[in-house]
Amino acid sequence: MKFNKMSQLFVASGIGLLVATLLSACQLVTIDYLYIAGTASKTSTGGGIQVLAVDSQSGALRFAAGTDKAAIDAGGSSPVAMASTSDFANLYVANADNNTVVHFAIATNGGLTQKDKVTLSAPPVAIAVNQANSVLYVVSGTTSATLTAFPLSSGTIGAAGSQQTLTIPGFSGDITVPTGVISLPNNSAVYATVYDQSAYNPGGTTTSTANPGWVFGFDTGSGGALTSIADSPYHAGVKPSALVADPTNRFIYVTDFASNQLIGYGISSTNVLSFLISGPYKTGNEPSAIAIDPRGRFLYVSDALDSTVSAYAIELATGIPSLAINTTGSQTNNTDTQPDSIVVDPALGRYVFTANFLGNSISGFRLNPNTGTLVQTQATPYPSLNKPTAVACIPHGNHSLEVITP
Repeated sequence: MKFNKMSQLFVASGIGLLVATLLSACQLVTIDYLYIAGTASKTSTGGGIQVLAVDSQSGALRFAAGTDKAAIDAGGSSPVAMASTSDFANLYVANADNNTVVHFAIATNGGLTQKDKVTLSAPPVAIAVNQANSVLYVVSGTTSATLTAFPLSSGTIGAAGSQQTLTIPGFSGDITVPTGVISLPNNSAVYATVYDQSAYNPGGTTTSTANPGWVFGFDTGSGGALTSIADSPYHAGVKPSALVADPTNRFIYVTDFASNQLIGYGISSTNVLSFLISGPYKTGNEPSAIAIDPRGRFLYVSDALDSTVSAYAIELATGIPSLAINTTGSQTNNTDTQPDSIVVDPALGRYVFTANFLGNSISGFRLNPNTGTLVQTQATPYPSLNKPTAVACIPHGNHSLEVITP
């Protein structure tokens, strides 16, 4: 019976994506490959990765040519995060059920081949690769947050290098839960978000008076060596859920799931963080993920409870995000149910996609590069694997973007 249900899922997915293909432009040109990780597939492990192609003219999705139309084995039954190298030759998938991070080589047609993996002592939560493709950063743990740097060699994951336990100052016995990690584009620092469950525990008891949300910052050295940045960790609301850095290495933005807000930080020349003036900034309900367009002009937040995307214009001189996009009339950026991951396409910076956990789908939007406004793409939402948890995107072919600097 289980096999029949899963077969029906992939038949439905195939039909939906075929319709999207027929509706798109007559001459299909793939600009990106989109990877969707979910918790149900035809594989024996139960976790899979779907490979889709993004059409350049419409943003419509279809199965990537030459790839498995059902799913590629994710290496675990509960994939929770994905990250690619900056040369788009390697993809890494974190699996919470077996505590692994699995390395895949990316073929020219977008296909994936499993190469190697590492096993951690606790479930991984989020991963990031530095711009130099020399280090993979992993935050892991359910009761104690840890940041680990794994050296990379031509994509292959080496033995664990520098490791830091993310402990709240003055509250070393508190339960800390990691939620996100990023590496600055200039490779100089890495930042990780955690929340203190001893101080923030909805429906349960609290045993701590610590500030609940934090951002930890570390300068990076050879082989991924980690050195705590001055004044780190920094306050980050109540329950930080995701973070992103702008492409000029000047600003970091953190979503606060519990307070429905976006927190902005300026980055000093020594990688110290300071709050942006006038913040924090309002989001929709339960912001779950965040992405920035490759030009550094617009910011997009998936709001899990509202099933929407909040769009912001970034003031290039100050980094202040303005919620002045799509705010007039009745226009909203609606997704399918519970968007938990979001990405902007890296080829043209023209499309935004969300993975919708309860909708079992992907929602697509076309991004206006002049105003940042979003319009739904053809045939959206697109059917996906069951309960998609993560989305990643790489460009196909030769594409370039002009990064705007102040």
